[in-house]
Amino acid sequence: MNTKPRLFASLLLAALCGGMNTLQAQEATTASAQTVNLKKPGSHNPALKGLYADPDILYSHKTGKFYIYPTSDGFTGWSGTYFKVFSSTDLTDWKDEGVIIDLKKDVTWAHENAWAPCIIEKKINGVYKYFYYFTAAKKIGVAVADDPAGPFVDSGKPLIEGFPEGVTRGQQIDPDVFTDPQTGKSYFYWGNGYMAGAELNEDMVSLVPGTTKLLTPCRAYNEGTYVFYRNGKYYFSWSQNDTRSPDYQVHYGIADGPLGKIVMPNDNLVIAKDTAAGIYGTGHHSVLQLPDSDKWYIVYHRFSYPDGIKMGPSAGYNREVCIDVMKFDEQGHIVRVQPTHEGVKPVKLPAKYRAKKKK
Repeated sequence: MNTKPRLFASLLLAALCGGMNTLQAQEATTASAQTVNLKKPGSHNPALKGLYADPDILYSHKTGKFYIYPTSDGFTGWSGTYFKVFSSTDLTDWKDEGVIIDLKKDVTWAHENAWAPCIIEKKINGVYKYFYYFTAAKKIGVAVADDPAGPFVDSGKPLIEGFPEGVTRGQQIDPDVFTDPQTGKSYFYWGNGYMAGAELNEDMVSLVPGTTKLLTPCRAYNEGTYVFYRNGKYYFSWSQNDTRSPDYQVHYGIADGPLGKIVMPNDNLVIAKDTAAGIYGTGHHSVLQLPDSDKWYIVYHRFSYPDGIKMGPSAGYNREVCIDVMKFDEQGHIVRVQPTHEGVKPVKLPAKYRAKKKK
């Protein structure tokens, strides 16, 4: 998610961190209004029906299902006030599970701008709990549930509501949560214009004092941090440019720990627009690893297809959620993802990971 003043500044900074250049951005912004529909029958992108953005994806060990937690989009100026969740057993057939947080009904400390949530499943004292972090009124809160589809109960106060020490610009938005498989400790990340991270207490609703660090990897960093672990490496990924820009795109770096220094490969672009396919504004993503496998997927939003590119800046709040395969090379670098209309094929998990049938 993003707000108004950063569009042109972020485009100019993009080249400093491997982003697209300003001429490319202008070319895309002035693209012909004669958009051609390139989708084929049976395509799976967009994954969700309707306008949604900033997707966070979860595989639940409790239910054996996949869940997507997005921003509800299509509201001028990102003015939505509620969050929904969608479930699937195969990554292609998604069920609308309904509203899980309504700011006007369920939250006392904020009633506007429901943006960019994230979630984690954590076993506490042998019981699965779900901690749902969300942006509201440019603050970050947390709600808790016993089931990935809710009901969720807000903690009653923001987890993050002010700048971290040393930061004076940007916004307190776009949370991400990560549990280190090496230690079992959980970490929290956030920020627009800066990236901050901190260790979470065991209660998962408060930060360990003194652990907050600024992790901003480069000047072109904008928002949408997502952290994951693979083969001993901690991958930090994020969005560059502005969500209203056709050149909104995902980049990454690698660290040796969940709060370590981020080192960027020379080619650190993960996904970007495909003008030939009419795909623009590919960013604010999450990543899914299938259980007990090295199969990975990226879940992201793009301008609504095919007409989003004709909307100008309004395309930035008329977005849709897509899923594509993500791969790594032999050195552990992310291979640039080609955004597609086809999306992914249905996934069939091993029997022990499939959705549990109700008795």
